[in-house]
Amino acid sequence: MKNSIYLIFIVSVLVSLAACKKMETYNDPASSDMTKPGVVTNIKVDNFNGGAYITYSLPNSKNLLYVLAQYKINGVTTRETKSSYYSDSIMVDGFAKKQGYDVTLYAVSRAEVKSDPVTVKVNPDTPPYLLLKPTINAEADFGGIKITGTNPLKNNLGIILLNVGDNNTSDVIDQHYGKTEIFDYSVRGYAPVAKKIGYYVTDNFGNISDTTYKTVTPFFETLLDRGKFFQYRLPSDGIIAYGWDLPYLWDGKTDGNSNGWHTAPGGAMPAIATFGLGISAKLSRFILWERPDGSDKFAYGHGNPKVFSIWGSDVAVPRDAQLPLSAPVGTVIGDWINMGNYNYPNPPSGLAPVAHTTADNDFVKAGVSFNFPLTNPKVRYIRLSVSTTWSNGTFAHAMEMAFYGDPK
Repeated sequence: MKNSIYLIFIVSVLVSLAACKKMETYNDPASSDMTKPGVVTNIKVDNFNGGAYITYSLPNSKNLLYVLAQYKINGVTTRETKSSYYSDSIMVDGFAKKQGYDVTLYAVSRAEVKSDPVTVKVNPDTPPYLLLKPTINAEADFGGIKITGTNPLKNNLGIILLNVGDNNTSDVIDQHYGKTEIFDYSVRGYAPVAKKIGYYVTDNFGNISDTTYKTVTPFFETLLDRGKFFQYRLPSDGIIAYGWDLPYLWDGKTDGNSNGWHTAPGGAMPAIATFGLGISAKLSRFILWERPDGSDKFAYGHGNPKVFSIWGSDVAVPRDAQLPLSAPVGTVIGDWINMGNYNYPNPPSGLAPVAHTTADNDFVKAGVSFNFPLTNPKVRYIRLSVSTTWSNGTFAHAMEMAFYGDPK
């Protein structure tokens, strides 16, 4: 028995030593064959915005490992792209302009021996960051600056906003990156005084567009006094449930341990809540605090609004109206006008709603801001109309709402 245990021990040691020997040599060349590979042939180029696909025939070299492309994207920065010997094409991208560029191709062996170079000319079309730049518009918004632009190819691009001082010095005040087709956001926190700004576009490759300068004067904006809000119940409003009455929607409490607004299950959708602002104001935006995780995982679930609309009225005593599940912004039904249609954002983690993370829940707890169109009229009454919740149920709930605008 002892001899058997000793034999097993010796075998284990030998296996471990062999494994260590393999680990020590894993960086050695994959081949000792130093033969130079042949060159790629039958080269064809298919250009696209900011880059090109290059197809070719591989050399008849037994030790071929990959094809290497070397090129300058802006006259200074050199990029390298590799494609394995299983493929007959390679992509080169990141070019700064619509013009011709030289790309040098090498076939590379398993021993890292390069073939003779082959140079091919590519002529990429206008890079995505230069497609976005001329579409950008920076205009005055409530308490700040509204930025819009179109990114037709949905590339990951960044709009950089600059503050320009009296002596023409500039510093970055905002960086907004995204790969959506439409850029539409606001940079806030500025007084209603003239402000000189600049903006440019950049991409993942370090390319930078020219800078546009202009002067904008933000509109006045203030947080409306929630102490003036009042319940204005209409017949088509959702029936309140569990003691979560409407005034809790503006009591300043946003945590999951407090009450909010809650309608009864089994009600008709949309689930509606109607209340007065206590003042007539041109609204700029609002913040919605949905119900965060608590005793259960409420965030991105239960009756939290997923698709909803805001309707408003400036009539002194607005009448009830049956609101539809959806309607275009600006639609007028009786005394009410559709002021905006909204989709609550998906979990920032990118995970499915049911699998959201602690950070996703923190996002919910912080509240989400939504903009009103600048063309909206002044209103003194609000209807929150929830057409779809995260659970696709027949009830809705929310913790808190706050509204910003100009009551003058």
